[in-house]
Amino acid sequence: MRLTALLLSGAAAALTLTAGIAAAQPAANGTPAKPAAAKAKAATPAKGRKPAAKTPPPPPPLPEANEEQLAAAKQAYLGKYECEFKQTIEIEPDAKHAGYINVAYKKETLTMKPVLSTTGALRLEDVTGRTLMVQIANKSMLLDVKAGQRLVDDCVNPDQRAAIEAARSASAPAGQGLGITPSAQ
Repeated sequence: MRLTALLLSGAAAALTLTAGIAAAQPAANGTPAKPAAAKAKAATPAKGRKPAAKTPPPPPPLPEANEEQLAAAKQAYLGKYECEFKQTIEIEPDAKHAGYINVAYKKETLTMKPVLSTTGALRLEDVTGRTLMVQIANKSMLLDVKAGQRLVDDCVNPDQRAAIEAARSASAPAGQGLGITPSAQ
């Protein structure tokens, strides 16, 4: 039994040695043969290289805007917004689709559908359902509805800034003091 185990281990060693020698021998064309592991490694991309970027899917076809949407689009504050942390947003009408609005934030342009809410706020709803911009008289904010968080807040364009200043002027007391008139008794 001991002799059989010794013969088997010797045969295994001889087989391993033969495989190693065969791998080191040049192939018939004169180039050294590559082990299978080296061939598999060569087929995978090197570290640091990024795979080819996937092209984003085409935007969904936009339905024709109805009268309510066209009216809401006319009420949107357009232009450049200054936001918190020195961020900016640019809002303009979509040139290809009447009643839709483009919102440019960072390096992305989002196509939005304007919707009037019962509270008087204007909602700009991303046609992909990912983001939402809410515009009220004194500020606007951009929300990521999928993540449930604000992307940017305290965005004000020149029209909103003028409304803020007009409200301040209307509520400011005339002259000195707090605007409280003492009553005579």
